[in-house]
Amino acid sequence: MNDSQFAAYEARCATAARLKAEILPHNKQVLFDALSTAGIAVVTVGFDGCGDSGQFEAPSAFAADNESREVPNTAITVQCVDFESSQITEIETSVRDYIEQLVCDLLEEKHSGWEDGDGAYGEFRFSLDERSVTLEYSERYTATNYYEHEF
Repeated sequence: MNDSQFAAYEARCATAARLKAEILPHNKQVLFDALSTAGIAVVTVGFDGCGDSGQFEAPSAFAADNESREVPNTAITVQCVDFESSQITEIETSVRDYIEQLVCDLLEEKHSGWEDGDGAYGEFRFSLDERSVTLEYSERYTATNYYEHEF
């Protein structure tokens, strides 16, 4: 890849990131409306990664009284960004699939490489009261202290 190709790729990445930020409020509204209709107050999704591998737990849903609920598998229509054309399109997906894709995208956006080396772990929390998505993120690392003494 030459410099001009790399610059074009970087520009496309910047445009895609800007468009994703623009559509996130709409998609959150669609998601939270579907969760609210299903009587869900909180959804959590845990993740854990290290050694170049990572996994997400299945989303867990809870009603306002902390009673466990199933994440609905109902269809929703969300907006997405086509990377090649930089166009916003609409797709139909399930609530569960959208949650799984969203947490993957948000984690990669904020902490790319979370699964590398010693890795990281944490949890996403979707709160319907605040209509917010919160990421709790803990990064692992190995520390080494080296000493050499000559007497």
